[in-house]
Amino acid sequence: MDKLKKVLSGHDDDTTVLQAVNEASTLSWGTRMKGFVACFVLGVVCSVLGVCLLWLPKIGLILFIVFYTFGNITSLLSTMFLMGPLKQLKRMCDKTRVVATILLLTFLGLTLCSAFWFVTLRLIGIRKVLSWRKMF
Repeated sequence: MDKLKKVLSGHDDDTTVLQAVNEASTLSWGTRMKGFVACFVLGVVCSVLGVCLLWLPKIGLILFIVFYTFGNITSLLSTMFLMGPLKQLKRMCDKTRVVATILLLTFLGLTLCSAFWFVTLRLIGIRKVLSWRKMF
């Protein structure tokens, strides 16, 4: 409301984009805790569901990789509710944490790639072996 009064009265001060985003995304502490708990619980449920789906024949490994990775990403994003996305990203890219952040994101990406690329390559390899066996 104060922002609207400033704009309508013509006294709008120059704010940076970062300040505008921060003003637009401020949440109360209770809302932040609800968002954190909801995202964290969703992440844990997805991770546990992925472990349970691991034992399904044929498709279990793919479901495990997808659900487990999604659960880890959701749990990581849940902490952004506590301190805000900008502060979280700044802390993740801190001098002492940048290597861990890069490794975490790289391995999460490689896990997803392995779910889809290696399964495709395995199917291609099985087809080649079967076609090779038919020759003899």
